[in-house]
Amino acid sequence: MNVLLIYPYFLDRRIDEEDVSAVPMGLYYIGATLRAAGYSTDILNAYNLKDDVQRVEHLLEEKRPDVVGFSILHANRWGGIDIARLAKKVNPEVTVVFGGPGATFLWEHLLTHFPEIDYIVRGEGEYSFMELLQWLETKPEQTPATIKGIAFRQADGPVKTANRPFIEDLDSLPMPADHFTFQHLSLTRGCPSNCTFCGSPALWKRKVRFHGAAYFVGQMAKLREKGVTFFFVSDDTFTLRRELVIDVCRRIIEQNLGITWAAISRVDCVDEEMLGWMRRAGCIQISYGVESGSRVIRDRFQKRIGDEAIIRAFDLTTRTGIMSRAYFIYGAPGESDDTIDESLALIRRIQPLAAIFYILDLFPGTRLYEEYKQRRGVTDDIWLERVEDILYFETDEELSQQAVLNFGRRLRETYFSLLPRFSREIKLSDDPAFIALHAGFLSRLGLTFSHGEYAMNPQVKTSLDVAVTLFERALACHPDHRAFWGLGLVYQQQGQFERSIEVFREGLLHHRDSEELHLALAGSLMRLNRHEEACRHLTDNAPPFTRVIEQIVRLCQFLGEHDKARQWANRI
Repeated sequence: MNVLLIYPYFLDRRIDEEDVSAVPMGLYYIGATLRAAGYSTDILNAYNLKDDVQRVEHLLEEKRPDVVGFSILHANRWGGIDIARLAKKVNPEVTVVFGGPGATFLWEHLLTHFPEIDYIVRGEGEYSFMELLQWLETKPEQTPATIKGIAFRQADGPVKTANRPFIEDLDSLPMPADHFTFQHLSLTRGCPSNCTFCGSPALWKRKVRFHGAAYFVGQMAKLREKGVTFFFVSDDTFTLRRELVIDVCRRIIEQNLGITWAAISRVDCVDEEMLGWMRRAGCIQISYGVESGSRVIRDRFQKRIGDEAIIRAFDLTTRTGIMSRAYFIYGAPGESDDTIDESLALIRRIQPLAAIFYILDLFPGTRLYEEYKQRRGVTDDIWLERVEDILYFETDEELSQQAVLNFGRRLRETYFSLLPRFSREIKLSDDPAFIALHAGFLSRLGLTFSHGEYAMNPQVKTSLDVAVTLFERALACHPDHRAFWGLGLVYQQQGQFERSIEVFREGLLHHRDSEELHLALAGSLMRLNRHEEACRHLTDNAPPFTRVIEQIVRLCQFLGEHDKARQWANRI
């Protein structure tokens, strides 16, 4: 049986796509479980295929799956429905299965109104999906009522089977890295928190299960062998078990994986020692759900954290040399100019080096959504409208669209106007063991101002000046490769080519085999019309990397040395 698992597209573009553009980790676990059971299984990330229906149809015709499974987060449910209809058009006999939190919470609605959906896998899907496939292969007369954790249609309408118990031993699952290549990992499943805007409490029943450190790091190591060097550790709260986190970090260091990674945590679940281990093991960013500077609004969200815990976590994180990122939600019940002022006041105190501002949405499975249904007397059939979500302010007469948009504008404009100051005022620990790591942290942040997202953000002023400050501070700590490269590139952008040459030459004293520094130095020489010197530098000093040879060939051709150009071209 041929199975195709699809992560479908969303209707709307995201301001910050990083968190939603990747295939959910659960789909890789299902794929690995099916492959381990002998099923031919592929995964398609259709996140960017909304406007390329022909490509989707071509892929369906090419792969000819017997079963198509969709990972539905809710906001991408219409993408799933669209592709399911296309799959039925290509092959009317194909079986369509929806899973994920969106399908779990709307199983009855989806089966009632969308005949292209044949089955729903509710909750944790590995074994429910596999047993459903086994049942489909036998084509028995009876219904699959004995399979736990699914839903399907009977003559009198949709029905669901008994809930499937949670998998207690996560390490018993086949390792997805044996079958697929990806960047998102998870150490845990579930979250103990009870936030009213989140579907996790209803999905995971506030129960948390853990992989062992050996399984988690083993998966990292296998992906590292495939060339993956950066990971998103996407647990709701990675740091719930302190000793487990430290064990993970020790293993990463002992195995010398040479990776970097980002994680998500709670401000009351970190301490200085744990953060130190995380930094040494390659962690470069931690995201914290702050949500609001207003204690009243945090209480309405059931976000049981205080200002002092927030301030402490951000201070410790930054001092350790990890970028602290804050999640804020606006447009909440009771939101006002005063509560936005409280959020901005907290931002000034915690000085996050990255921030994401979300408008409050209502999603099935959340307490806020259930309260909305009761308050308005509506049913899940509101989702028959072709929309991704319902914005909370649309259900609250005390909030207007213009007011909420202004809240978001104030938060973003104020934060990005303050960011240069936050970056200049970074306080780092004076532990000698972290000096080189601090240099790496500062230079990485510097690149976001010189060539990354802050360089492209018009709300961030004096971005190049900030970048120079960060690069110079990094080099005062340690002869960091990235800092030499970034600082020299800034001087190039500013037309200060002689200064850039000085920086690149100094960098090469410490990093003589750096392809980037050699090429950048040659680039500055060329901008000064010193092409012969650039060619001589590369031929005499630079390692024979492909890009270096290609630049030598171009320089020889420019200088009219065509025989020499052909000789170098033959080395590629």
